[in-house]
Amino acid sequence: MVHQHFSLAPNLTVLDNIMTGTEKLWSFKSETVTARTKLLGIVQRFGLDVDPDARLGDLSVGEQQRVEILKALYNDARILILDEPTAVLTNIEAERLFRTLKEMARQGLSLIFISHKLDEVMAAADRIVVLRGGKVAAERLVGQTSKADLAELMVGHRVTRPVRDQAAPGAVVFEVTGVTVRQGGVDRLKDVSFHLCAGETLGIIGVSGNGQTTLAHLVSGLAKPSDGGMLLFGEPVANLSVRGLIESGVGRIPEDRNKEGAIGEMSIWENTILERVWSPAFSKYGLVNRKAGMAFAERIIADFDVRGGKPASRTRLLSGGNMQKLILGRNLSDRPRILIAAQPTRGLDEGAVAAVHARILEARRQGTAVLLISEDLDEVIGLADRIQAIVNGRLSPAIAAETADPRRLGLMMAGEWRQTEGAVNAS
Repeated sequence: MVHQHFSLAPNLTVLDNIMTGTEKLWSFKSETVTARTKLLGIVQRFGLDVDPDARLGDLSVGEQQRVEILKALYNDARILILDEPTAVLTNIEAERLFRTLKEMARQGLSLIFISHKLDEVMAAADRIVVLRGGKVAAERLVGQTSKADLAELMVGHRVTRPVRDQAAPGAVVFEVTGVTVRQGGVDRLKDVSFHLCAGETLGIIGVSGNGQTTLAHLVSGLAKPSDGGMLLFGEPVANLSVRGLIESGVGRIPEDRNKEGAIGEMSIWENTILERVWSPAFSKYGLVNRKAGMAFAERIIADFDVRGGKPASRTRLLSGGNMQKLILGRNLSDRPRILIAAQPTRGLDEGAVAAVHARILEARRQGTAVLLISEDLDEVIGLADRIQAIVNGRLSPAIAAETADPRRLGLMMAGEWRQTEGAVNAS
């Protein structure tokens, strides 16, 4: 099994990681020579090039994934299960992985590739099994199906993603200049600069772990800048408070809907007013107005097609897609001036993705400035007007979405960009 989140020790070498757990406890010495020979044979056989003596923490994410695969192959695995294996890879690294998987299959290994990204499934698989509601909905050969057919099988009806229309951006509503965020003695963000305009979407693309979470926390008031400056609606702000942002008209779709977006044990109506419980609309003299909260939840459930629960139901009973629609409704019901959407469709099926995209595009059409932070290239290309890549806490210059394609964005996510090529003026 190659898990989506690696289980490797960054302070050990590649060889040490691969050998961990393979030797008997009562052995007098470690058989590193034999292990190295076996490992190099596997590397050569499958083309998984990696230095056995390299410290794992010094490797790229793509190289670390090779180590995970090598670890499974070192233990003579004949069936390899890969769970969302491209979630932390650039587009170029994903293409390299697909070539490796094809070679493994050619040499007799059985591979199970688990993913909700239809392009990758079509590129990597020979045969596809579609799950819907915990049951097998269909089985297809790759040559006898299409992305559209698979999407329909996944959700039970035809799915069409909404299309972004052209629009002229309005005034700059939020601007970050040369901001550094230092946490635990480490610069999580380094000299970051960007701006948001009304009626426009800025897409931030990057491989997981490159500072996206810290960036989302910065603009949500959960992280404080160590250096640099910020302007909110033209006014300088040293620190952003969560309550102050919400009262200023900033909506937030957090990266982790279960930990930061909703409290599962609380009811749906309680979660809908959670970020505005101090508002006179929902409380008075320190007491929560349950009737107003229930009515607000009913409106969100109806307007945003939240299925699987009533206002008094526990939020944890909702599916991921319906919980995401609930969070969207909480933030979009009264049109925000700024919307921060971090990984808004992570783990959702095609039907839920289309619904979330439609709501984000509608907010943009109504003049909301949208900051979209995503690892999904197709999502960013489809929704954003301008795109910047984040690599090791640094942001690339912005490029127009019309000039972007998966390969160019993949290079940007790998840190390869030119300061002037296709850059969009920040003024």
